[in-house]
Amino acid sequence: MTIFGYPMESLYLILLVIAGLLTVLYIFFGDIAEGISESVFFLNPAVILAFIVLFAASGYVLEFITSFSSIMIIIISILIAFVLVTLLNVFILIPMSSAEESLGYTEESLKGRVGKIIIPVPKDGFGEIVIENKSGMISKTAASYDNEIIDEGQHVLVIEVEKGILYVVPYEFDLDYNYSG
Repeated sequence: MTIFGYPMESLYLILLVIAGLLTVLYIFFGDIAEGISESVFFLNPAVILAFIVLFAASGYVLEFITSFSSIMIIIISILIAFVLVTLLNVFILIPMSSAEESLGYTEESLKGRVGKIIIPVPKDGFGEIVIENKSGMISKTAASYDNEIIDEGQHVLVIEVEKGILYVVPYEFDLDYNYSG
């Protein structure tokens, strides 16, 4: 069977190459496409591109290894692509989209946290603080909120965060209390 004067094998191969190139572009510029897919949830570009790639690849292979008619190969290729894309969506894409994006933190979430000074904070200067987090240790630049000297090893309370600098005050807490950030 031919369409537009081209044999089906060539059309499958052309479609596969185009979909492959679009997939590479999607990897680099996917954030733009994600914004579009937010408004139309059933048009996820990753799912559409995966469907086209799987359809074209299975059609190309089936044209070479079977003697089925081209219409039958198109139907089988659509079924194969549909099943595989459904499995991809259900078992990989949906769980990944509902997973937490990051174990990171925002600077705003550091307000009110208790940390320990690892580099002393001089008057009108900067030192360094370390804060324990569930995903590890956070080390940030610190300055005294009240312009006082804060020695190394002293526990501090983060009062304010401004331009990546944590403004802290000395903090005394009960040693019997087990603090875990």
